[in-house]
Amino acid sequence: MSMLAKQTRTSADTTYEHSKVDVKIKISALWTAMLFVFAYVDIFSLYRPDFRADVEGGVIGGFTVNQTFLLGTTIYVVLPSLMVFGALVLRPRVNRVANIALSTVLALTIVGGAVGEWSYYVLGSAVEVALLAAVVYYAWTWPKLVPTTPVPGRGDDATLVRR
Repeated sequence: MSMLAKQTRTSADTTYEHSKVDVKIKISALWTAMLFVFAYVDIFSLYRPDFRADVEGGVIGGFTVNQTFLLGTTIYVVLPSLMVFGALVLRPRVNRVANIALSTVLALTIVGGAVGEWSYYVLGSAVEVALLAAVVYYAWTWPKLVPTTPVPGRGDDATLVRR
């Protein structure tokens, strides 16, 4: 591909190079963005007197705050946090399965948790679900390597190219 084909004209005087972003970086960035929204929506809940009263009473979302609850909550947050790094280093097959499975489960729990909540929480949850849907999309449509026709006399069976 020529250099001109890699450029996108944006005005009469300026051209910018269009660079392709690896799918692993896209997925990692989506996990990062989802976690930021997730954290801020929960932090904003601390401004609500009803939520603070529940926390002081030892209850969050109908669950009693105890060691089991806090361990479960920590696991719930650690898994997507690890996917920020995992998306960059896991092998493609494992990466795809982990991203699709975890995103789907988290999206379902986020939708369930948003039922009956205040509008800021519903909006944040909708953004989280949209980001997780993008993770599923990119994992599902992961670029595949396909063999090309071998070149006679070259000594190799085939070369893999990205499709």
